[in-house]
Amino acid sequence: MSSEKIRIFDTTLRDGEQSPGCSMTLDEKVTLARQIEKLGVDIIEAGFPAASDGDFESVRTVAEKIRRPSIAGLCRTRPGDLEAAAKALEVAAKPRIHTFIATSDIHMEYKLRMTRERVLEEVDRAVRQACGYVEDVEFSAEDATRSDWDFLVEVFSTAVAAGASTLNVPDTVGYTTPAEYGKLITHLRENVEGADKAIFSVHCHNDLGLAVANSLAAVNAGARQVECTVNGIGERAGNAAVEEVVMAIKTRSEVLGNVHTDVNTEEIYPSSRLLSTVVGVPVQPNKAIVGENAFAHEAGIHQDGVLKKAITYEIMTPQSIGRPSNELVLGKHSGRHAFQDRLKELGFQLEKKELEQAFARFKTLADKKKVIYNGDLEAIVSDEILRTDDRFKLGNLVIISGTFATATATVELFDGEQRLKTSCSGDGPVDAVFKAIKELTQTESKLLAYEVKAVTEGMDAQGDVSVKLLQGERSVIGQGAHTDIIVASGKAYVRALNKLEWHKKKHSLIEPKGI
Repeated sequence: MSSEKIRIFDTTLRDGEQSPGCSMTLDEKVTLARQIEKLGVDIIEAGFPAASDGDFESVRTVAEKIRRPSIAGLCRTRPGDLEAAAKALEVAAKPRIHTFIATSDIHMEYKLRMTRERVLEEVDRAVRQACGYVEDVEFSAEDATRSDWDFLVEVFSTAVAAGASTLNVPDTVGYTTPAEYGKLITHLRENVEGADKAIFSVHCHNDLGLAVANSLAAVNAGARQVECTVNGIGERAGNAAVEEVVMAIKTRSEVLGNVHTDVNTEEIYPSSRLLSTVVGVPVQPNKAIVGENAFAHEAGIHQDGVLKKAITYEIMTPQSIGRPSNELVLGKHSGRHAFQDRLKELGFQLEKKELEQAFARFKTLADKKKVIYNGDLEAIVSDEILRTDDRFKLGNLVIISGTFATATATVELFDGEQRLKTSCSGDGPVDAVFKAIKELTQTESKLLAYEVKAVTEGMDAQGDVSVKLLQGERSVIGQGAHTDIIVASGKAYVRALNKLEWHKKKHSLIEPKGI
């Protein structure tokens, strides 16, 4: 019996970026897109071109640089949105326009203020317009799982007749359950006119913790495309996690209708680590597949069983997802080749100049630490390489602090080529540094969160600081690492400010929404 392929549609760069604080700059999106291409997904949704100049540029740049998978741009059914998507995708090797409109009575009445007849007209016009630009058109019925099933049949029949080749059935608010969703997919496949001409797709949110379960139920019911994100990031509680969907299909194909994906599972762990480094959000330890505890066994009976035969308690191996078996990697005597090889295993593909820059930082760190761990390498690349478009750069800083002195920070900052310097007092050294940076940059942002953790174990570990800032409706996360926690704090704050500056420059301080 032949195995049917499930297309994997990765929307980390679009829907994943809507996760609070997880916005990315252009360089970060390109870096992540290259790794997702290595992961082997079929489609990469690069963004929402009409949302802002920054989104348009991101979609166009990803479309230009990433050639193997299809590149999708999301757009509403508005003519201007469709034109922007087509323009952004004109350089793509395999362009896909992904257009959507809400179909639930709730959304049509309170958001769209449209009748059902008007929505059907919009679907027909938008899909036909999209087909005039590209051959590959996907249509989504936003809030499908709270829509009237008979009306959904009309909507999707209209989309197929207009030329859509992929029909997406989003669980936009994470409302459905596996049994119900499976029945809906079956109903649509049996009743939509021309259903045999289209691929049914699913896009599930995780508000009830059922995104992956719902996606797999839909696969069982005949859906042949799953939309998901690395680490399950996304708006509110997130999306279906690509690593969970793919490994579930690989491990239990026989109960899912004998299906497969073309994903290179050994790139799952590097993709997870790279995303975490880029957005500054750690993976929870007990996260399925990619969490630090996913292959840990503490109970004695489990340890005994795994030592005798791994399959007793492990249904997959760390190697199958590309997880390095040896965390202890490098020291001060390690050379460039070993350094470069380990970075590749962690998902980083550096140009020659970037490699030299990162290697110099590695050598400096190796003089301070006896051993360098994977987390240290990720911190180096995050701190030194993914920052090419930054406006501000932290220079030197001096702290006076203690039980008998008011904390005072003298901070040097570079705004492009301009050197700035000031001193501020605060309630502790970190507060003093932040006040000085805020004064120098004249930022109006608000500090939402500050978190410190060790990158690795040991007294000589680097401190990893995460700072979350809010400006307008845009929240961002900045990360900084250094053996001095105060310096790491300053770097994290400046990094967050640079992200806000990038979005401000691209007129994107309001986060775009979608399906």
